[in-house]
Amino acid sequence: MSNNDITVEELNERIQNGEEIVLLDVREQFEHDMVNIEGILIPLGELPDRVGELEAYKDQEIIVYCRSGARSAEGVRILKNAGFSNPRNMKGGINTWAGKIDPSMPMY
Repeated sequence: MSNNDITVEELNERIQNGEEIVLLDVREQFEHDMVNIEGILIPLGELPDRVGELEAYKDQEIIVYCRSGARSAEGVRILKNAGFSNPRNMKGGINTWAGKIDPSMPMY
């Protein structure tokens, strides 16, 4: 696990503690509609062109998530290359969240 990663357990604990956390969902709209843990939706393919929409969060931690963690890892790379100071990948994605934190969520 790299220092860019955050586990679903760590993220859930921080949310439960009332922390203000910036979440970025890099999945497609239909996936976000199916299941999500909130956050800003910018599909990975659009992220390079839409990174300016996140400018307000440039110096904050941004937790990036997708279905399994692969697209979000790429999203973290894109944000780092755009000068964002602390993007982090939610390890295992929404499916791991569903498996470990919220079993009522559908896995796909």
